[in-house]
Amino acid sequence: MTKLRHLKRALVSTGAAVALAAGLLAGFSAPSQAATQGPCDIYAAGGTPCVAAHSTTRALYAGYNGPLYQVRRSSDNATRDIGVLSTGGVANAGTQDSFCANTTCLISIIYDQSGRNNRLTQAPPGGFSGPAPGGYDNLAVATAAPITVGGHKAYGVYVAPGTGYRNNNTNGVATGDQPEGMYAIFDGTHYNGGCCFDYGNAETNSRDNGNGRMEAIYFGNNKVWGYGAGNGPWIMADLENGLFSGVNQHYNANDPSISHRFLTAIVKGEPNHWAIRGGNARSGNLSTFYNGPRPNVSGYNPMRKEGAIILGIGGDNSVGARGTFYEGVMTSGYPSDATENAVQANIVAAGYDTSGDSNPGGTLTPGSAISLRATTACCTDRYIRHQNDNAVTSVITSSSSSLDKNDATWIVRSGLASSSCVSFESKNYPGDYLRHQNYQLYRHRDDGSSLFAADATFCPQAGKNGQGTSFASYNFPDRFIRHYDNTVYIASNGGSHTFDSSSLWSDDVSWVVSQPWA
Repeated sequence: MTKLRHLKRALVSTGAAVALAAGLLAGFSAPSQAATQGPCDIYAAGGTPCVAAHSTTRALYAGYNGPLYQVRRSSDNATRDIGVLSTGGVANAGTQDSFCANTTCLISIIYDQSGRNNRLTQAPPGGFSGPAPGGYDNLAVATAAPITVGGHKAYGVYVAPGTGYRNNNTNGVATGDQPEGMYAIFDGTHYNGGCCFDYGNAETNSRDNGNGRMEAIYFGNNKVWGYGAGNGPWIMADLENGLFSGVNQHYNANDPSISHRFLTAIVKGEPNHWAIRGGNARSGNLSTFYNGPRPNVSGYNPMRKEGAIILGIGGDNSVGARGTFYEGVMTSGYPSDATENAVQANIVAAGYDTSGDSNPGGTLTPGSAISLRATTACCTDRYIRHQNDNAVTSVITSSSSSLDKNDATWIVRSGLASSSCVSFESKNYPGDYLRHQNYQLYRHRDDGSSLFAADATFCPQAGKNGQGTSFASYNFPDRFIRHYDNTVYIASNGGSHTFDSSSLWSDDVSWVVSQPWA
């Protein structure tokens, strides 16, 4: 999708897929099925093989034993491939943890398990430029989305605004009006209304080339180009110059708001026919939210898909969205519902969960509780806390008082002034937020004003010293949350104030998002 300027059953399932689905319905144990097949084995049995298979959490073929993704270490730019614990199994997160200890790692490559080399890498500039040098998009911080799969630790791809992956030179991905299917597992609680958190088929030149040039899964609550029932978020199809939830260009009542913590999202299309399906990736079956003809708008029948693959961005590299991706595939041919139902059973059996996470990192997902730890060498045991309404840094340990631990714990909220950013609500004073006033930070009550909202909104970026995260002030974007003499400010790198000192600035504005003390 793009900004307003661009405004943005031909195949019958084989007996193998039907037999598999029938077996599942008859009560075959899901863990047994998951141990012998992956989603792409199921698609292949259904006559619609995967042409792209991306995951940072697990193998998507029973026989896959290669790398899932690559991380790049900020301290020395060294890279390491992250594979699986066993053939067909879960990611070996321990390899990442060892390699990235005491520094920040970014996800530099998401490998394609299909054998077609449709890997995803840092998205280049297109109709819109990304924030990284040369106009490229940012890469995801490798530790920002910790989970477990089948009881084993793994990491998802945390897409903050400005983050994006792409492959404009693919092999075997549908073009024109050719049939295809795709699914993705997302964090259904991490989204915004920015354009556009997509996974799927897009333009090969990173620009808006007109209606029908894309076919990608969209997830979020953007209402500019289309929407469903309720307030969102919705699974929709980004077909370029429109987010479609049905045959109509804008509102479609049958596309529900859906926000499971782990969400299965499906879009598939063939000549003058397409569908949206979705469900809870942890339990239950898929539901069909739309199944019918192409949109009743010129340019979408026939489709003119170009065959690039995107993740986290729009077709023209619009980079305002956020979301979290765990796994996804694209197929050759239009998958049957029976095949997709069997894939859903496999996903449920994989055991996505948030429990059992031993990672010391936290997540900036709205609603999560976190603590913010300094990275400056002098002060790595100090955390941002409120004390007598002032924001300061204090040493917090397991032996600290309950009050101190609560004072150092914040609830991440969608940014009060911009849903692309975040705000921090006090754990023990609900309704109070971290905000700046005369450049110093305080814990203040939200008075509902637009000034307060702006003062209490901070936009995360990769840590300026290569560690953790730095937070730019929403209304003073050249100033970042900084500790100086144990007091917290928004500070520029060099300026008229003492706390703007360039000495140790990059360290002082870099924070580790940690598990909450309370």
